[in-house]
Amino acid sequence: MTYDVVIIGSGLGGLECAHILSRRGMSVLVLERQAQPGGCMQSYPRHGMHYDTGLHYIGGLAEGQALHQNFERLNLLRLPWQRLDADGFDRITIGERTYRFAEGYDHFVETLAHDFPSEREALRQYTGMLQSGENAIDVSAWDYLNRVFTDPLLIQVLGGSALKMELRKESLPLFVFAHGNASFIESSWRLKGDGNLLVRSLVDDIKAYGGTIVCKAEVEELLSHEGRITAARCSNGETYEGRIFISDAHPAVTCSLVSILKPIYRRRMTQTENTRGMLTVSLRLKPGVLPYFNHNHFVYSETNVWDTPTQIDRVMVGCRVPEGDTLQVDLLTPLPWAWCERWADTTIGHRGADYEAQKEQWADKCIALAERVIPRLGEMVAERYISTPLTYRDYTLTPQGSAYGIRKDWQTPMLSMLSVRTPVDNLLQTGQSLMLHGVEGVTKTAFLTCESLLKQKEI
Repeated sequence: MTYDVVIIGSGLGGLECAHILSRRGMSVLVLERQAQPGGCMQSYPRHGMHYDTGLHYIGGLAEGQALHQNFERLNLLRLPWQRLDADGFDRITIGERTYRFAEGYDHFVETLAHDFPSEREALRQYTGMLQSGENAIDVSAWDYLNRVFTDPLLIQVLGGSALKMELRKESLPLFVFAHGNASFIESSWRLKGDGNLLVRSLVDDIKAYGGTIVCKAEVEELLSHEGRITAARCSNGETYEGRIFISDAHPAVTCSLVSILKPIYRRRMTQTENTRGMLTVSLRLKPGVLPYFNHNHFVYSETNVWDTPTQIDRVMVGCRVPEGDTLQVDLLTPLPWAWCERWADTTIGHRGADYEAQKEQWADKCIALAERVIPRLGEMVAERYISTPLTYRDYTLTPQGSAYGIRKDWQTPMLSMLSVRTPVDNLLQTGQSLMLHGVEGVTKTAFLTCESLLKQKEI
């Protein structure tokens, strides 16, 4: 059988493309190297509970907001979403003081203006920029904030919830910073349940629309003839033919599968810098020791929010909507690849006692930092599970376990902002490395990928 569309990878972008295209009546095949679909959207089971890998909270689900229409078309609004606290969906603790990000642009301004009264008009200018969408890819986020605001502490605070992006003053474009904040100010939400709810919703629809998902089928080569991709040869011994191919893998991984790409394009995809990875500490607390908190807390030991971390000095503290009396708390902190590179050539289960000891030390430091807002958290923990950039690299093949894909740089936007098209006519890309990362960025990119494909005469 020759499929209309073959999709490599079943991360969020791959599943969304499969959903959109199969719903249009196309024959769609999704190939996944792991035992189950979902990529970083799925959850993993431990002792009767499920722990999320990449889905923590999203923004803009209410009617008329950033993600509402897209999620409506993907049938994802039917899932049980929990809206976070309007008076402080994100709370940023820097040193000894805590600041709140409130829902709604006017509310956001007035809440921060209470702590920074002289910056009220600047905050209005800032939120006006967020709402207008006039945020250029060739403008530095750091430079913009320093032009608009005079209080250096407020500039640190505004970056305080940005562990959901790589907050790097040297390179971060205003475009990425703005889109990474705007939808959450509109409204912020948690899923009542684990990330597999979202994955299963997409998968069930894809199958109902006639699509096919094959797991344990790692694509080893994309075969070509006369300048076009013709088939995917997989590790399960099968070869799958298609008319159009979409890769949800990292662009460097995609290049490794295709022999007909020109060297200049291949070098660009493989030599572009990647964002930092993430250390995630998932905690299962003892029953009844902590009430559920309906917000996220970002904790910094110093005021250098925008500086590249040289130690564990920042942590995002999130909480799953509880099921029963057991609470799950997630701690996330950026972890540069250099910190774990010494184990890069080893495989899961063979990294040795020193790696395990290092993970525990990092986790202890995250817990100690989180105890600034949740006193005695360490004493509440019944179980904990730790993942590093190595974990993500091994599972998704993303180079260096990058948390946000290819690094976007305001100084070289044409090199770091990638098109969904490739030099091969019937090979497209999707995923977080192209334009924007996160659930919103990947979702909008998936729709853009499909829009580009639907314009082609072959389908």
